[in-house]
Parts: sequence; structure tokens; C-alpha cells
Amino acid sequence: MCRSIKTLRVLDVPAEPDEVRAAALQYVRKVSGYRRPAAANEPAFNAAVEEIAAASQRLLDAVTATHPARHPVMGSA
Repeated sequence: MCRSIKTLRVLDVPAEPDEVRAAALQYVRKVSGYRRPAAANEPAFNAAVEEIAAASQRLLDAVTATHPARHPVMGSA
């Protein structure tokens, strides 16, 4: 669905808050169909981004890695 959203869970490299929010923003843009919402829809759009970012961060904080990441970070050895 959102091919431009990168994998955030990589061993030994915690996702930065701005990366989590950027992924949430991409998701909300895809689901809503808005790149930038009209002023009337902006509060709902922004609330969705924040809620999804928070849920994503909780997920990343809660999961444990039992296998190496399938998609290593570019430029890492």
C-alpha cells in the first residue's frame, strides 16, 4: 500500500521520532487521499497523524527482535 514508507524496526538502530511521524504522515496521506487537507479537515488530519505516530512508537517500543532485520539500513555494514 505505502511503498514509500520505510521499515522503522531495525536492530540496534532505534527509529527517530521524526521518522515515526513521517511514516504516519505518509499513511494518513494515502488513506485520506489528501497530500495537504483543506483547512476544515486539517484538525482531523493532524489528529490522525499524531495518533498513528503514537501507536507506531508504542509498537516499536514493545516488539522484541528475535531475528535479524530483513531490510538493513542503507549504508550500514
